[in-house]
Amino acid sequence: MPVQPSQPVYASFPSEKLTIGAGVAIFHVASERVVICYHTRDKYWFLPKGRRNANEETMRAAEREGFEESGYRNRVLPLPIKHRQPDADEGHQEFVTEPLWTQLLPLTATSQYMLFWYAAETLPPEIEEAYTAVEASTDPSQATHMYRAPRPFPNGMTLRQRIAQDSSVGETGTAKVYEPLRHEGTGVDEEELLYNSYLLPIDDVRRKLKGSVMEDVVRRGWEGIQLRLKMEAHGAAG
Repeated sequence: MPVQPSQPVYASFPSEKLTIGAGVAIFHVASERVVICYHTRDKYWFLPKGRRNANEETMRAAEREGFEESGYRNRVLPLPIKHRQPDADEGHQEFVTEPLWTQLLPLTATSQYMLFWYAAETLPPEIEEAYTAVEASTDPSQATHMYRAPRPFPNGMTLRQRIAQDSSVGETGTAKVYEPLRHEGTGVDEEELLYNSYLLPIDDVRRKLKGSVMEDVVRRGWEGIQLRLKMEAHGAAG
């Protein structure tokens, strides 16, 4: 059952009492899987999330935390989700990179945590290879451990075209799906080094996260992906 939204509340916090965070469900659309993390000491499953750095865009924080905690490079996916933000494009912007969910959580007895959840995708192979090559040429010790803001999902590209980037035909004529790279040692502290991450089928991940907002983030993200595919197919047919 989907998590029910809370009732609106009035609340005010000075800057020193508010922490803003971001989390992400990272999909590999071509194989219908999503990244999930496991805490090896405390024995629980979760989606990657964490605090936004000062002066950092919240969407970038979600991508960075996704990379640091799971080892998978990612970028937020533009999806056809309902939202209440002004549309400067007068309704022509069908796909947006808005949060799927926002949580308000007490951090201490006197401070508040505000957490924004996004849907993202793993990077296509040519971008992944380019990042690794550049990093290796500049600082080999940081070749795969450093977050770098990815190029956004290209305007005008359909999800089917994006899926094709992760698909190929092998020497035997059989279809092959690109396996996204998982980078080791991307955690930034001792706690994050205790995390393992996996790309698992979406239904399996939802079962592991059952009853939490994180399950609903995965559900809403996948529904948004399926809706975008249908909208693009309808547009092409029209």
